Amino acid sequence: MIRAKMAGMLAGWWGLGDSWIGRRTALGARAIGLIAGGLLAAGVLAGGNPVARAETCTPQSGLTPADRDGLADAARNLAAMIQTNNAAGLRGAVVAEVAKDFNALQYLVGTTSPKLAGGTAAVEQVYLLDATNLKRNADGSAPDAQFFCSLNRSTMEVAFTIPALPPGKYGFAMVTMEAPAGAAKPAPWRLSFLLRQEQGKWLMAGFYPKAMTAAGHDGLWYWTTARQMVKDKQAWNAWLYYQAAEKLLQPAEFVVSTHLDKLKTEAVGAAPPALSDGVSVDAPLVVKGADGAEYHFTGLGVDDSLGQSSLDIEAHLHVDSLADQVAARKRNNDAASALLAAYPEMRKAFHGVWVYSEVPGQNPFATEQAMADIK
Repeated sequence: MIRAKMAGMLAGWWGLGDSWIGRRTALGARAIGLIAGGLLAAGVLAGGNPVARAETCTPQSGLTPADRDGLADAARNLAAMIQTNNAAGLRGAVVAEVAKDFNALQYLVGTTSPKLAGGTAAVEQVYLLDATNLKRNADGSAPDAQFFCSLNRSTMEVAFTIPALPPGKYGFAMVTMEAPAGAAKPAPWRLSFLLRQEQGKWLMAGFYPKAMTAAGHDGLWYWTTARQMVKDKQAWNAWLYYQAAEKLLQPAEFVVSTHLDKLKTEAVGAAPPALSDGVSVDAPLVVKGADGAEYHFTGLGVDDSLGQSSLDIEAHLHVDSLADQVAARKRNNDAASALLAAYPEMRKAFHGVWVYSEVPGQNPFATEQAMADIK
């Protein structure tokens, strides 16, 4: 059963509205998709004239009852095994590529399962992704695959861009796990699955669990709040809230939709001038401290791992050496202070700041401070 607040929007986003399903984070978690090294590419909606493709996508409204129910049943059964942390059952329900590194999946399921305790599963949406006519590359490697789905005979689309996908018949299914009635902090989750059909049976080829709320709010709330922040000329807060919205609303990194594309476009348009080229190792955000020291931030995002009433800022800091912990902690604290001194509006919209000092090839050194503790 989908909460009333989200039902209308989600219906438009993912092509819901078919009566067969009974209308009903951290911001996210790690994802397991081990076909040819991982399914982690972000798709881009296609435009222009239709092109004949070896890959075809059929949303649930166009599926035969057999395909529709088969995908839904497989997703529901996988969700049940994950909810109960049934590793033995899952081992026989995954494709060979995932089975080769089953420990990674087992770890992810083990960390996800407690968050689903007592929840009620409902199949949100299914798609059939047919790549049986996909041809391997000349060297025998699996090619990239793109699937485009038109929703409910409208101009809205959902696109799947999956790198190195072996030919075959696939499905994508989303299962919502609603929190149990009376839960002190209701926290619904979405379990998304990439499935592959083998000998008539749907097996898991990828698993993408995500919380549907962060700090008590869903993705639509962060989107609308980001828009208001833009009007209030809080460009930095808006940019970070757009990120929160995207993380909560996107079921997997290789899935985009017309609405998600609109969200991304809004976020880019609302970005502060200092972020016009984004934030990365190649284009860091450079902030000077009161003592003249420069801090090179290579990533800015949001974090909900502490479960506070508001999000934390997640800042990634490039350093040449981690040094000793005392010096590394002081540098992280000074970096957080410099960031907030440069952009003080962030103090009001967030609980605190995580700083990850990073040296290539080494584990990062992470610290977290509440806003009141950052001077």
